[in-house]
Amino acid sequence: MTRLQRDTPLILASGSRTRLDLLQHAGLHVRACPVHVDEATIRDEARARGVESGEIAVALAHAKARYYSLRPDAEEGALVIAADQILTCEDRQIDKAPDMTALRDILIFLRGRTHILHTACVIYQHGAPIWTHLARPRLQMRHFSEAFLDDYLHQAGEAVLSSVGGYQIEGRGVQLFEKIEGAYDEIRGLPLLPLLAALRLLGAMA
Repeated sequence: MTRLQRDTPLILASGSRTRLDLLQHAGLHVRACPVHVDEATIRDEARARGVESGEIAVALAHAKARYYSLRPDAEEGALVIAADQILTCEDRQIDKAPDMTALRDILIFLRGRTHILHTACVIYQHGAPIWTHLARPRLQMRHFSEAFLDDYLHQAGEAVLSSVGGYQIEGRGVQLFEKIEGAYDEIRGLPLLPLLAALRLLGAMA
């Protein structure tokens, strides 16, 4: 990897408040730039070709970073960070729920089962990838009651629709689980420690 200057701009190609918070709380000076990628089409075409779930997450992250990197107003020389997640459970891929009713059905399906969050992250510069990482945390949901689930969804509100699994692990959503294997930042959408190590290797941070 080519060593960069410490003042190299960092761009998060995402409108995710969670991912931005993770980066900023780690002390990074990063600017969020939401991108508009047709994620559904990318997922559907990849699934039709039989692409493995983790590689779909990687493809989505690449699409986001590439989209920003090739914009006419992209910041010259910036490191562009993008990430995405695919949830799988028993050979079934689960997308973000469109509404609370669909989310309740998803959580009923996940209840008592173990699922995997394929969490991909990439770094681009000058329109090309320079680093790619894929984490696969495993989460086992407990056998919670439907009364608990209904109360959880009522208290959490529609904010949980932004999570592919319909939970916010940093809050009450942790009560949905019996066992977790993997880092919390990976579950929240960004493999932070590998990303920080890559940025240090690149020379973009101390």
